[in-house]
Amino acid sequence: MEYSDERKLVIGRVFDAPIELVWKALTDIELLKQWSPFFPEFEPVVGFVSRFWLGPDDDHQYLHVCEVTEVIERKKLTYTWAYDGQVGDSHVTFELSDDSDRTKVTFTHEIIEPFPDYDPNFALNSFIQGWTYTLDALQAYAEKREAV
Repeated sequence: MEYSDERKLVIGRVFDAPIELVWKALTDIELLKQWSPFFPEFEPVVGFVSRFWLGPDDDHQYLHVCEVTEVIERKKLTYTWAYDGQVGDSHVTFELSDDSDRTKVTFTHEIIEPFPDYDPNFALNSFIQGWTYTLDALQAYAEKREAV
């Protein structure tokens, strides 16, 4: 992890995979479904909204609402990360840069409006664990793929 405080988490990684493959793994729904439990549907188009249930166990499932807010092909993907019926809002950003035949990935989760503090699933430590798991899954998927 590169940085975290109460409102911002930044994680940097270098993937042993070309940028085109990492970008497609983040934005092509068929590839996305192979490594991520998140989006049942997804389009890398500003304004696209996806809703899905996700949580740490059967008793703690949350309806996530994510709206794409920025897309720069092969460089940057940002979407909101909020929970239906809960206060709070945040933005999730994946920034990619070429590093020869590898890809530098900088992930940021920034809290815009705080989430409820009565639920530990909205705490920074929970986000750190969840996003580390997610980046591990993305990296493992991208690095095992031969081509796009």
